[in-house]
Amino acid sequence: MDVFMLWHVYELRDDSGIHEEEKLIGVFSSEANAQEAIQQVKDQEGFRNLPLSCFEIHQTKVDQVGWKGGFATVRWNERE
Repeated sequence: MDVFMLWHVYELRDDSGIHEEEKLIGVFSSEANAQEAIQQVKDQEGFRNLPLSCFEIHQTKVDQVGWKGGFATVRWNERE
């Protein structure tokens, strides 16, 4: 079974530098439902001052391992 994960992704600049900020908004049974969720949250605090292109919908399968090849940890140096 396929599901549609709705993410909000953007570059965040703070005292530690620039890094990607990701928020999982929800998991939906259809792409249409994920699109509808964008309409529900786009004007809320934390979303309204960023472009709609920050919303990403990723289709994935239920009961499937997503990290078969492992993963890499990325660290940045915090300013002292």
